[in-house]
Amino acid sequence: MGRIKEKGISEDQKKRVISITRKLHRNLIRKKLGIYILSDVLLFAAALFTYFVGLETAATGSFTFSNLKERTRQLHSFKSTGRLLYRVKDEAGKQLLNVDVAPFLRAALAVLIVVAVLQLLSLLFRYGGEDKRIRRILNPINEIALRADELSRFAYTEDKYQLLEDAIGRIRPGEEEKLSFGDDDLAGIEAAMNNLLIRMRDTYRQQARFVNDASHELRTPIAVIEGYANMLDRWGKEDSRILDESITAIRNESGHMKHLVEQLLFLARGDSGKTQVAREETDLADMMQEVYEESFMIDEAHPYRFRPAERNLKMLADQGLLKQAVRILIDNAAKYTKAGDEIILGCGHTESGDLYVSVQDTGIGMAEADVQHMFERFYRSDEVRTYKGTGLGLSIAKWIVDKHDGHFEILSRTGLGTRIRIVLPAA
Repeated sequence: MGRIKEKGISEDQKKRVISITRKLHRNLIRKKLGIYILSDVLLFAAALFTYFVGLETAATGSFTFSNLKERTRQLHSFKSTGRLLYRVKDEAGKQLLNVDVAPFLRAALAVLIVVAVLQLLSLLFRYGGEDKRIRRILNPINEIALRADELSRFAYTEDKYQLLEDAIGRIRPGEEEKLSFGDDDLAGIEAAMNNLLIRMRDTYRQQARFVNDASHELRTPIAVIEGYANMLDRWGKEDSRILDESITAIRNESGHMKHLVEQLLFLARGDSGKTQVAREETDLADMMQEVYEESFMIDEAHPYRFRPAERNLKMLADQGLLKQAVRILIDNAAKYTKAGDEIILGCGHTESGDLYVSVQDTGIGMAEADVQHMFERFYRSDEVRTYKGTGLGLSIAKWIVDKHDGHFEILSRTGLGTRIRIVLPAA
């Protein structure tokens, strides 16, 4: 900050920035000095107390605060000899202890002075490094201030306004063309607007893909229902076999379509901020025990195992939403794991102290390329397209985990299985 090399910056601006840096540095030094002084005083007091306790315990066999009524303790100073006597008498006036503590006090003060000198030297040696660190922290703020100052001093002429208007008017929504003003004075605005265009086009493409994918997913069940309805209308009314087959197919496809619409509505409400996250104290161990018992009863095709977990895995969370995210992982594990193969649930602390819940299977696994896209809406790898599903479950799980400031840790090998951890911050 003190070595500003920007062109066009006045000396007053340089001095003002340097002054801010020095003020921050002085405040930091004062805070550290205060901490050092407080710690030294507390250390000295603790040393004196420990020394006196040791003396009295050695002489009388005990030191308790309740004995203050039974014994008296006194310090007597003799300036002529430089002695400081610590005396302890019982209730009858009998002297139990008479020790010169002046040597210890002088030694303790000497040690305290040495420690204080070392602390001051540490501050001096670290002065330059702290100064550089403050400058580095303030540098982005200074850059913003400089750019703002440049913009405030920049005079936009009518020609430059016309140049901006013409360049923006030539941009077409569906094209990848970027703005180009051909003017050095407008280079900053050009870069900012091009970045905005890139983000807008990405959002547009994501929305278009979402609508296309949703339409495709809804088209199949609608076509099946329509086909069976036509078949019933033509000749199924009198044929009980065709009637039963049609009813079953229509029920299945309408249930699939209802599930898909519910998932779409959940994501739409989440994107618009209408889904509320009601946080309350939640014990993840208790929650996973409930999910394990439910899964064990619902899914008879797979044996479930819940690894003994640590207790009191508490955090502030929306238990209903978290359960929904875990059930999505369990449904996927059951879907891609052969009947009879085990699914393992777990929870606990990570090495960094965060909390986690995990679902592990021995299913078909995923390739690394698929792991990178698994949370995208409607994404389904080639290996799982034969399995029934919408491709929205993991997107919903990710939305829920993101709202809880968590993240996923995924370990998967093709043909061996998958372990997915939801890592969440502790309360």
